[in-house]
Amino acid sequence: MIKKLRIVFLFCLFFTTTAQSVENNIYKKIDLFGEVIEKINKEYVDEIDQSKSMDSAINGLLQSLDPYSAYMSPEIFNEMQTETSGEFGGLGIEVSMEAGVVKVISPIDDTPASKAGIKAGDYIVKIDDIQVQGKSLSEAVELMRGPVGSGIDLTVRRRGEKKALTFNIIREIIQIKSVKADLLEKNIGYIRLTSFNENSGSQIKKEIEKFEKNENLNSYILDLRNNPGGLLSQAIRISDFFLENGEIVSTKSRKASENRKWFAKEGDLIKGKTLIVLINYGSASASEIVAGALKDHKRAILLGESSYGKGSVQSIIPLKNRGAIRLTVAKYYLPSGKSISEVGVSPDIEINEDSDDFRIKTKTDNQLNYAIKLLNG
Repeated sequence: MIKKLRIVFLFCLFFTTTAQSVENNIYKKIDLFGEVIEKINKEYVDEIDQSKSMDSAINGLLQSLDPYSAYMSPEIFNEMQTETSGEFGGLGIEVSMEAGVVKVISPIDDTPASKAGIKAGDYIVKIDDIQVQGKSLSEAVELMRGPVGSGIDLTVRRRGEKKALTFNIIREIIQIKSVKADLLEKNIGYIRLTSFNENSGSQIKKEIEKFEKNENLNSYILDLRNNPGGLLSQAIRISDFFLENGEIVSTKSRKASENRKWFAKEGDLIKGKTLIVLINYGSASASEIVAGALKDHKRAILLGESSYGKGSVQSIIPLKNRGAIRLTVAKYYLPSGKSISEVGVSPDIEINEDSDDFRIKTKTDNQLNYAIKLLNG
């Protein structure tokens, strides 16, 4: 009994000592940070704005975690508008930060960036004449903002291109029309989803109801290419349209109490008809949830390219200074148990893009044409 008590005491002593050591180390780092700030203020060649320096330090800490966590100053937080609002000003691109450079997750259909030729995976290295390297994501986004009708030059690096590419883009009010639909070959229902906003599920349901009145219709194509994502609730709802049962997606966070799972309800709106889902590198987040769930349940054939790999949940957390932080609080997992993060969803049939043109019935759309041929035998 005495031996057991001694072991417990030694363990508690070790734990307490370790905790104190960690705490002391943190305080030493805080002191070191203060010393660095003091040296910069005294010795740096130019006078600095200490407030901006502290904002950059905070943002640097957040961006060291992952490309999606970031700091928003009170001004930026106040001005912030998301794609879920349906209308906002800008270029029409979803971006993240990677290796100190702004990376395009996806250009949104029919927006200035898409029309100019910006592609998913492009690295924005210069905004007008300003180098992006060293800027925070919030600072880079702020540089891209401007009055509607004004022009901006984006210099990008692109995979497979030796030289940098420069695009002149005119800022516009971005109006998101998330669902487009058409009847292809008289028997294929084509649905193009460009983002997951609050109306996407209702719009898709209406289009399916219209298609289902056509007796000749025997298959569907759901086009999620260059869809940067949006609301999780809509991803779950749209997945459920095509499933009879089973898990759609789950989230796992640091807090076990916040882990969640979502399941499909009975009722496949297209009554088991063949479904092809088109994806590419610009398909991210909510798009990957839908594509991954339908693939795991063998409900759809995925065609195209591997998706982006943004499988995490960000929360906007307000701060005392009326700013906020965007912080990753959980990760998405597919029914198979696989994480989407940094991996993405791979297609069943890999077909590379040979065109930026995703217009309905275009002759230059290799992936869509392949899907049509596949469905018609």
